[in-house]
Amino acid sequence: MDQLQQTLIEYVSLYGLKVVAALAIFMVGKWLARKLVNVAKRMMSRAKVDETLVSFAGNIMYALALAFVAIAALSQMGVETTSLAAVIAAAGLAIGLALQGSLSNLAAGVMIILFRPFKLGDYVEAGGTAGTVEDISIFTTSFKTPDNRQVIVPNNAITSGVITNYSAKPERRVDLTVGVGYGDDLAKVKQVLGQIVAAEPRILKDKDVTIAVSELADSSVNLVVRPWVKREDYWGVYFDLTETIKTTFDREGISIPFPQRDLHVIGGSLASGKQAA
Repeated sequence: MDQLQQTLIEYVSLYGLKVVAALAIFMVGKWLARKLVNVAKRMMSRAKVDETLVSFAGNIMYALALAFVAIAALSQMGVETTSLAAVIAAAGLAIGLALQGSLSNLAAGVMIILFRPFKLGDYVEAGGTAGTVEDISIFTTSFKTPDNRQVIVPNNAITSGVITNYSAKPERRVDLTVGVGYGDDLAKVKQVLGQIVAAEPRILKDKDVTIAVSELADSSVNLVVRPWVKREDYWGVYFDLTETIKTTFDREGISIPFPQRDLHVIGGSLASGKQAA
């Protein structure tokens, strides 16, 4: 009995101190990990990193720090941590392979948040869709289309293709193509187009406007009209100019050609052919 009691005292003395030391390491390490993560998050916030990325990075750093602290505590208790680390690494590899698609979206989301090819409220064409950016998360980006549909696109589909941001610049150029007949006076056409552009108050007056012949097509002489407007006025000016050009050309006697089909009766049968307007 005395020998058993002595043995128990030795084990309690030996392993009790290890348990206390392991608990101390874990508690202190946990406190220190939280402090360091908070410092890192404050530094990222001061650097104006997106809050979503700050929160996500903070959680990842805290989880890694806790894993390191737990391994250190187990090692203090005499647990063989080499095999444990190998098991954790193998599990991490298996999870990474299983979540390969999600991880690629995660990496793409981090790239979008860091490099900011677009921001909330921008009208963007990316990932096979076009719309106003409503939400940017770690895995997906949400768009609102002009007809008020919500489209959620995986971030990997966005970063792996071309991104067109229509809201990136404060000014945009309106590109219109106008066709007139070969018999029309080009000088008069240019003069009328210039008057139409000058009368539109939303067109920027400090920018050069291009009005020029661009193509001698099969049935028309095509001219380009390229004024500059503020980004938010683009579609309004586009639609209004198109309508104004049509009504003004009608009033000024300027023809706008369109394809015509003539039918000829030959020997009781019909023959058709296209003739330029």
